Amino acid sequence: MVESRAPDCPTPLQGPRLVGDIGGTNARLGWQAQAGAPIESVLTLPCAAHASLEAAIRAYLTQTGLPLPVAASLGMANPVTGDAVAMTNHHWRFSVEGLRASLGLSRLLVLNDFTALALALPTLKADVLRPVGHGVAQERAPKALLGAGTGLGVSGLLPRPQGGWTPLAGEGGHVSLAAQTTEEFAVVQHLQAQHGHVSAERVLSGAGLLALYHALAQVQGQTSAPLVHAADVLQGAQDDPQGLAGQTLAMFCGFLGSVAGDLALILGAQGGVYIGGGIVPRLGARFALSPFRARFEAKGRFRAYLQSIPVWVIDSPQSPALEGAAQALDGPS
Repeated sequence: MVESRAPDCPTPLQGPRLVGDIGGTNARLGWQAQAGAPIESVLTLPCAAHASLEAAIRAYLTQTGLPLPVAASLGMANPVTGDAVAMTNHHWRFSVEGLRASLGLSRLLVLNDFTALALALPTLKADVLRPVGHGVAQERAPKALLGAGTGLGVSGLLPRPQGGWTPLAGEGGHVSLAAQTTEEFAVVQHLQAQHGHVSAERVLSGAGLLALYHALAQVQGQTSAPLVHAADVLQGAQDDPQGLAGQTLAMFCGFLGSVAGDLALILGAQGGVYIGGGIVPRLGARFALSPFRARFEAKGRFRAYLQSIPVWVIDSPQSPALEGAAQALDGPS
């Protein structure tokens, strides 16, 4: 999390704020009239349609007719470790200090997008959470978060002894992917020959789903259809669950279950595991019928431990990361 303040920035800072959830494909921007106010005027802008993040922000303000805010908080789909920010799955680059000054903001906060989403987890209502399997969350226990979209985001929340939560900022999507079946080993070896390191994100993302489809076709000796988008694989899986696309989606969900189970064990996530991102929420009831939950629990002696942990898919019409970005401006939750 990196912050830039103008030399004359007052404390506390009053006035309207811009909040953003900036992914590799879309920039979701919203407006808060003041701290604690509802997030309104939410727009989704395609990243490819704008030369820079600043251009996207100015386009948002033009389209909504809103004035420049006094502060902004932006969740970004990349590591945020210093003033220079470079997106992992898009070409936008900027200086936090330079962007603040160019927009005339008194304060700019930039954090990882899944760190922002993690901050919002305690505020999520039951009507935006779809359970996958059983389990009961323990209060004041760690929560895990992951989600496949343009990339694979990973985060979590750790309870603080004095109350509130500490969000985790990391790049867990780039851990090495571990195969569990003979066919998965063959697929990973095929991808390794192409890319060297096979990270979880190499498979568990939009581009990864497509790569998995073509790799599985090679392993099975099939001729794959010339699909170019992850949505094509999802549609193919819906049309023919037993076909190549359906098998690809099942393998995708199995890999995701293994990675989610690993994350739950690492964090001791007895407060639950949350799944965001753009892919899984689109699967609807199909996800609950997938290999995900069985693979999530398939950890040998710790099967019973994982069986007790609930898993939810976040299915919200508005990105909860916007609320998390606003909370980051307000300080520790």
